[in-house]
Amino acid sequence: MNLQDKSILITGGTGSLGKALTKYFLKNHPDIGRLVIYSRDEQKQFEMAQEFPESKYPQIRYFIGDVRDIDRLKKALQGIQYVIHAAAMKHVHIAEYNPTECVKTNVLGAENVINACLDSKVERVVALSTDKACAPVNLYGATKLASDKLFIAANNIKGWNPITFSVVRYGNVMGSNGSVIPFFLKKRSSGVLPITDPTMTRFNISLQGGVDMIMHAMEHAWGGEIFVPKIPSYNILDVAEAIGPDCEKPIVGIRPGEKVHEEMITSSDSFYTYDLGKYYTILPSWTISWTHDQFMEKFNAKKVEFGFRYNSKENTDWESVESLRKLIKEHVDPTFTV
Repeated sequence: MNLQDKSILITGGTGSLGKALTKYFLKNHPDIGRLVIYSRDEQKQFEMAQEFPESKYPQIRYFIGDVRDIDRLKKALQGIQYVIHAAAMKHVHIAEYNPTECVKTNVLGAENVINACLDSKVERVVALSTDKACAPVNLYGATKLASDKLFIAANNIKGWNPITFSVVRYGNVMGSNGSVIPFFLKKRSSGVLPITDPTMTRFNISLQGGVDMIMHAMEHAWGGEIFVPKIPSYNILDVAEAIGPDCEKPIVGIRPGEKVHEEMITSSDSFYTYDLGKYYTILPSWTISWTHDQFMEKFNAKKVEFGFRYNSKENTDWESVESLRKLIKEHVDPTFTV
């Protein structure tokens, strides 16, 4: 994808994925026009600016702002062609305790991003989703499902505006802030790794896998797709064994709003789900400017069987203890040893 002289804005740009995207753009697209890191945490922006200083990377800009503030968003979007929406409240138990704050950021914030982009000259928007948005049982998942619906529907209200909105949905990002692997790495020195449920499973994707998927959507989306990666699952006990084989592993019970297994495509989604090879995509039930048949022909997509579902428990691809150790050393902590 040619990004020469293009301008990109990342909401929530100081998060784990925002940093990974920043590294990717600066390394692979040094001729990018401008890269705006939009977030509300000044300390995280200060720290990120030490790693990516504007003196070394003249393309980068740090912009303090909240997705709840549409006027600030509109200012930040001046001259921007591409938007990656990664800002969200994502901790399940915190969202359960602070539901209104979660709705303001994840739902109303999404609406603000959409409206600000429609009022600007933005060409493409890719919004980040989560497996928890699929058949949600917690508030975080419900707000992200609402966000997904808003971004998909935005393609129907854009009028003659050539902008496209698409969504990428994936599971746990290995090593991301607040995820289980860095938590266990910190806890193993105590000799105790608390296990929520011994049967718990999760999807697993690397930060680079998340970046690749976003770039795929940015380059190929027609507008309205939800892209889902084909990725392995892991069992929580295997993660604990990979990190702390000699640690105690007491069962502490699941936290409020947690699922034992995650899902990214439900059987109800199967009617609109297509296999792209590396990814699945859930197409909108109806579109204005293109048809499912045209999409299938263009991308050699194959419709999945009716009733197909994709969840972490019934996945056919699994990480082992040994593969997890290799991935942790490669993607999370180069000094990791057992």
